[in-house]
Parts: sequence; structure tokens; C-alpha cells
Amino acid sequence: MTDLIHKRRACRLVGLSVVLAAVSSGQAWAQGAQVDELVVTGFRASLASAIEIKKTETALVDVINAEDMADFPDLNLAEALQRIPGVAIDRDGGEGRSITVRGLSGDFSRVRLNGLEALATTGGKDTAGGANRGRSFDFQVFASELFNRVTVRKSQTAEVEEGSLGATIDLDTARPFDDPGFHAAGGLQYGYNDLSRKTDPRVTALISDTWFDGKLGALVSVAYSARNILEEGATSGRWENPSVPTNSGGCFLNGGACNSPAGVYSPVNSAWHARIPRYERFTHDWRRYGTTAAVQFAPTDATTVTFDAMFALLDGSRREEYLTTYLTRLDQTTIRNPVFGAQNQLVSATFDDTDIRSEVRYDELSSEFSQLSLRLDHEFNSRFRIKAVIGQSRSIQDNPVQTTVSFDRYNQDGYSYDFSGSQTLPALNYNFDVADPANWAFSSSAAQGFPSVLRMRPNKTVSRFKTVGVDGEFKLTDGLTLKGGLLFKDYRFVTADWRRNTINGLQDAAVPLPGVSLAQISTLISDFGRGLDAPAGTPSAWLAPDVNKIAALVDLYCNCINAYGDFRVSSDNQRAANRDVGERDLGLYVQADFTTSVFDMPLRGNVGVRRVATTSIARGYVGTNYVAVSRKYDDTLPALNLVLEPREDVLVRFAAAKVMARPQLPSLTPGGSINNTAHTLTIGNPLLDPVRATTFDLSFEWYPARETQFSVGFFRKDLKSYIQSSAATMPYSATGLPVSLLTTRNNPDTIFLVTQLLNTEGGELKGYEINLQGPFSFLPAPFDRFGGIANYTHADSTVTYITDSSVMPAATTVLPLVGLSPRSWNATLYYEDARLSARVSASHRDAYLAAVPGGNGNDARGKNSTLNVDVSASYRLSEQLSLTFEGINLTDEFEDRWISIERRNSEDYTHTGRQYLVGARYRF
Repeated sequence: MTDLIHKRRACRLVGLSVVLAAVSSGQAWAQGAQVDELVVTGFRASLASAIEIKKTETALVDVINAEDMADFPDLNLAEALQRIPGVAIDRDGGEGRSITVRGLSGDFSRVRLNGLEALATTGGKDTAGGANRGRSFDFQVFASELFNRVTVRKSQTAEVEEGSLGATIDLDTARPFDDPGFHAAGGLQYGYNDLSRKTDPRVTALISDTWFDGKLGALVSVAYSARNILEEGATSGRWENPSVPTNSGGCFLNGGACNSPAGVYSPVNSAWHARIPRYERFTHDWRRYGTTAAVQFAPTDATTVTFDAMFALLDGSRREEYLTTYLTRLDQTTIRNPVFGAQNQLVSATFDDTDIRSEVRYDELSSEFSQLSLRLDHEFNSRFRIKAVIGQSRSIQDNPVQTTVSFDRYNQDGYSYDFSGSQTLPALNYNFDVADPANWAFSSSAAQGFPSVLRMRPNKTVSRFKTVGVDGEFKLTDGLTLKGGLLFKDYRFVTADWRRNTINGLQDAAVPLPGVSLAQISTLISDFGRGLDAPAGTPSAWLAPDVNKIAALVDLYCNCINAYGDFRVSSDNQRAANRDVGERDLGLYVQADFTTSVFDMPLRGNVGVRRVATTSIARGYVGTNYVAVSRKYDDTLPALNLVLEPREDVLVRFAAAKVMARPQLPSLTPGGSINNTAHTLTIGNPLLDPVRATTFDLSFEWYPARETQFSVGFFRKDLKSYIQSSAATMPYSATGLPVSLLTTRNNPDTIFLVTQLLNTEGGELKGYEINLQGPFSFLPAPFDRFGGIANYTHADSTVTYITDSSVMPAATTVLPLVGLSPRSWNATLYYEDARLSARVSASHRDAYLAAVPGGNGNDARGKNSTLNVDVSASYRLSEQLSLTFEGINLTDEFEDRWISIERRNSEDYTHTGRQYLVGARYRF
């Protein structure tokens, strides 16, 4: 190969190269004249093939293609999807985890693997949502090299199964008939993170072949990678105001009681303050395994049988380390020198009689996914064909070890926090040597304050899909095809938590360790804060419990009573988290695909209707009672897609449909969970209706040259209903739950914030997308090797949220949808010649709401804007061997979460450093 573009007679379409005909005129093609064909390879090939697919689809879709088998253009599927207009992502531990499409979170999008709906779940940090127990798909479970194509379907058709308001995302793995013959490829990369200073391997391999004149084929691909990520930052533990009934009680100011007389609050007691200000470190140690296998058999030209198998495992551990001050009970604290901000927050103060804690949480986690499917495609004749599929997928999110241990220092005087210099990185002065073991205690006594913690909270979630479907297609005329089909899905969701047994009313108290010094069960956290720019005086080292040493010493995971204490765990200690939902969906559709013309302009489209019946049974605990609630509802979902071609290189698309998204599975439990410390109670609602909407799309697309497109799209979604959290304050006695769920420090008159999900009236979501893509072939050499991709999305919405349903009429506020960024954009500049391929990409997402209400009396929680910059390059040494380089998060973007729309107090502020990978890829 001597040039990026050269002449070749052969044609290979998606996955290897894209052939674009160079035709002097339409008449020459129609007359069968001999023409040369242009082959584009590399990254440009994947872009060009994606454009070709987008042009030929009737529905509104965007596509990402691999330029070669097992050579997906990004290391993470979520990070690849953010290049698509209207798609934004959220990260956990520095890696893309979930997506938002046009302002609708992953809970409103469905993901299909090789055509079958699937769910992949992981366990995340608490600030990033914790363990995924909803319908949102966690993309970091899979190595991107396992996939050949990702398709984002933004408009609905009757033949595509229901369940999405945002988009249906199709993930397709490679199959041997995609590119007949023998193929093999392998890749090796080593990564380096400048914060963790660790190196990580990444290995991929694929082999594929066909036999018997292409009638039988098999393919196997494998992928392995490791990630050792260090994440550091600060958190406030949210902000609260003691005068809010559900928050902490009174305080003492300069020796004077704040709550005297009753109901009259001092300035300190009426101000917002950080609940648990602390610096934090997370150590993520992950290993990701993945494999796909496909066997295809074509006994005749009219019949193809395809067997697909997929397995993925994300396995590892996470260690969380905190240097914490608990300011959740200001009635036990003396506050000196308070300074107040303009928005009634306690910006800085000195606190006496505070409890300081060094806390470590250690998690062992795994996310296992498997899928098997069998598909039959058969053409009875040139007019009638069918396809049938049967398959099953299972996702297991397992957190068998979640152990938290703390050392404590009680009644410390002179502690201070100061947010005046930085909202995100406060100055914290502990007023003692936090690295000296003599200054800490591992105490089981509550005499001086909260006892030290030895907490055990394993949990597990299992999701399973069984699917059977059949589709038929009959060509009535050259311009009209009828389609119909039936799809049955059986979905089962089971989740459970286990907690350590309660002893004398204290479930998580430490155990006595006579004769054991703290030095024997501790470790020194050191070298903290590199690249954090924390204020002077921030500790870079502190003493922390060593969870593994303590576990070995007391035989912590024996699930028994031994000489050190009671280490039994039971799901009875956390009944409200034990949930079981079974859901069966039966859908059928009819659809007509047509081609015609209007005023000599080609018009194609489809119109159809889908009818689906949903039956569910949800089970959960209310107190000690295990309750089951059944539910059934039906939906009729018409859909229309039209594509008009005013001229050969211009497309005008219009789509309209009724759509629905089913409620989140944890929300359907008839049970509830209680937090006796925060005074919160969350109760499920098994009678929730789906979120239903009517959607409209209008887009204008121009394809002026090869590999080039310019499009403008407008969208509107009228949400006829919505599901939101409703919070009301009330005495615990008004909930009807048994008093036995309360701890000793609470009573039936204690005020609780009771939260339950309800169906509300909905709202409106609208916006537009602009997309521009193309090579700079109009420039003189060598600049004609450059090209660019840019897209911009603007969206806005209005939803009326209920903030307090305990008053009449209910208190409400109008806010945007949770997860909606008003603006997002992506831009990529690439260069490609015969040997070198390079690109730099930037992705921006505006701030967005993460939760409404925000907890602790706050109206909302959210996340500030992000800008991520990545680079990628490869150099072809030969037809077989290429060297590769990747740079991820080059600006070391921080995850910046806040609480309160007005105050924007920092909730969590962390970074994970820059990631670099170098490697080689060999093709046989």
C-alpha cells in the first residue's frame, strides 16, 4: 500500500474497509460502464462506513464501526458513545460507566447485545450511585475490542422492542461471515497512570475462519485488561441545616445554648454546614476478562444459523480511606469563631468536643455477564423471509466483602474547617498528629462518643433475561414490504443485602482486642495529595486501620461467634434491601416499509404499531412481613419514520412515535429501608406506571462528498408521565412500620424524612443537534490528510417535582430533568496517511442535576461541567504490524459534584490522573 487512497477492484464493506465508487456520472453507472473503486482504510474507513449505514437506514441512527475485526476505535464503549451527537457519559473511577441520550439517563435507554435486550450491572462508589440495581447499563463491564459495531437508534420503529425513551443501543460482536476466510489479530498494550504510578496490561486476540466454500464459519475473540487507579480528593458528606426538622439538632455557641427557647435558633443553628468534611482516597484494582464466540452455518444460500456466546467478568477490589470529622450532631459540639457566607452557609469555624475518625472501607466486587443465543434466518423465496431467535443472558453483581473499620479520637478541641479559600478543597485543621497511633482508639464503648466501627455489608444482585422472538417479512411489491413479529421476554431481578448481627443495640460496633496495639492493626496512608493542590497544612499522611490485618486477627469472615465477637451476617438484618421482581413482556407488531416518490422526490419510510403487555410481580419486606404485589398493564405504541430525498445528497427525516420506559426495578419493591442516623425512610411503590411519552424528530442531512456529512436535527419529547421521588416529613409512628426497626436513640415521635417514588404529570424535553464531519481534502498536501468531526447538542426541559407531599397542596418546584446537560459537544481532529493515523478528541458536558430532592433538606444534587481530552495514534510498520499510543483524560479532569442549586456547596471533588498506553497490534 503506497497511499491512503488507491485503486482496487475488490470490495470489503464493514469491519475492514469501505469501498466508495468514483463515478463520473449516473448514466455511466446505469449503463454498466467499467469504473475504478476507491478504498479508504483506517479510522476514515470506520467513519465512512458509519455514514453509509446512517444514510441507508430509515430510522434515525448513529453508528460507530470498527475499522478492523477486534479493533474498536476507543478503549471504553461509553467513551466511544460520547462522540455521537446527543450522547453524554458519566464516569466512575475515571472510566465511563453510563450514558445519557438527549438528556435522558441510562434508565430510559435499552441496550441490546446481538439483538437481545441485556443488562450489565456493577458496584460503584456511593457518590457515583453505588451498586446499579436499576435498568441502566454499565458499559465498563465489557472490553471494547469485543465489538465490531455500536448503533444508537434515536427514533422508534414498531419492529424495535419497546422500553426506551432516550435510545436503543445495539452492541454487535464479530461473526465469521462478516469477512469470510481466515483472519487472526492480536494486540498488546501497557498503560501508565501518572497519579497511581502503576502500569497495566491490555491484551486482545481474535481468530476467525470459514470452511466448505463459506458454508461454515467460527470465530473466537478474547480480551484481558487490568486497571490500577488511584483517586483522591475531598468530600463534604453533604450539607445540612440543623433548623430543618429532619437534620441534626441544636448546638452550643460560645457556651450558650442555641435552642433556648425552643424553636428559636441561633445563626449557627440556622446555617448550612458541611456534615462530614474529609479528605479521601480510593484505590481501584480491576481486572477485566471477556470472550466472544460465534459459529455460523449456511446449509443453503437461503438459510443461515448463527450461534453467539459471550462472557465478561469485571473483578477486583476498591479501598476507600477517609480522614473524617463528624459534624452531624452539633448539639454535642461547641462552635467558636463562625464565619457565614452570603447564602447562609457556615464557611469556616472552630469546633470543640468533636469526634475525629480515620475510616477505611474495603470492597471485593465482581460483575459477571454471560449470554447465549441461537438465531435462524431463512428465505422461503425472493419475497418471504423469517428470522427466529432464542437466547438468555445473566448478570451477577456480587459484593461478598464490604467491610468498614475505623479508628477514633473523641472530644477533640480546636478542630476547624475553612471553605473560604476553596469551595472544593477546604482547609482542615485537626489540631493533633493524625499519624501517631497514640492519638487514636479502637473502641467498642460509646461512653465518649460514637464507638469505632467494624461494619460488614455484603450484597448481591442477579438479573436474568430469557428471550424468544420471531419476525417475518413479505415483499408485496417492489415498493411495499409488510413485516410482523412476536417477542416474549422473561425478566427476573433479585437483590439482597446482608448485615452483621446487632449486639446490645449496636450493629456495627468494634470488638475488644485486649493486648493488641493499634500499631499491629494499622497502616500509614502516605503520599496523599499529589496534583490535588490542597491548602497548606492538609495532612499528606495519617494512620488508618488495616482491614486485612484485623480480618485475619479476629477471623472476621467466619460467619460465626468466636472469642472476639459475633461476626454472623444475615439478610434479616437488612430485610428492606431484599427485593425480587419478576417481569414478563409479550409484544407483537405489524409494520409496513415503503418506497415511493413525491413530486419526483424519492420517499421511503415505515409505519407500524406495537402492542405490548407487561405483567410483573414484586416482592419485598415490610417489617418482618414478606409481601408480594402483582401488576399488569398494556401499551399500544404506533411509530412512523419518513425519509425524503429532495436531491441525491440531501435527506430530510421525520419521525413520530409513542414510547414507554418501565419503572426502575428497585422502585417496585413493596418494602422499604431505614436510616436511623440520618432519620430517613425510603419505601417502594409496586404500583408505579411506566414513563410514557410522545416523541417527534425532524432532521436535515447533507452529504456533499465522500466521508462528509452535515446535519441539523430537532427533537421533542412530551412526557405524559414521570416517576419522581416525593419526600414528606412525619413522625415515625405515622408510617405504620413496626417500632422494632428503630435503634435505641430514636422513638416513635422522631421526625423522619419519608421518601417514596410516585407517578407525576411529566413535562417537556426539546432540543436540537448539529453534526459536521469530513476530511480536509480541499487543502494542499500534506494538510489534505487531516479531517474533523464536530457535534453540538442543546436540550432543555421542564418538570414539576414534588418537594413535600405532607402539605396540601403539595409543595413543588420546576426543574430540568435529572441527568440533562443543557449543552454538550464533541470535537475530533484526525490525520491519516498510508502509515500514520492520529486523532485528538475533546468532549464537553454542561452541569446537570443528579438527584431531586438532594437529601438533608437540600433541593437537589448535581455535577459540574466536564471537559475530557483524549489522543490516539498508530503507526503502520508493515501490512501486519502497527504500533499504537493512547492518552486518556489529558487534562486530568476532576469529578466535581455539588449540593443545592442556589449555594452549589461542594459534595465530592476527586481526580484520577492521566492514563497513557503504548502497544502493538499484529494482523495475520
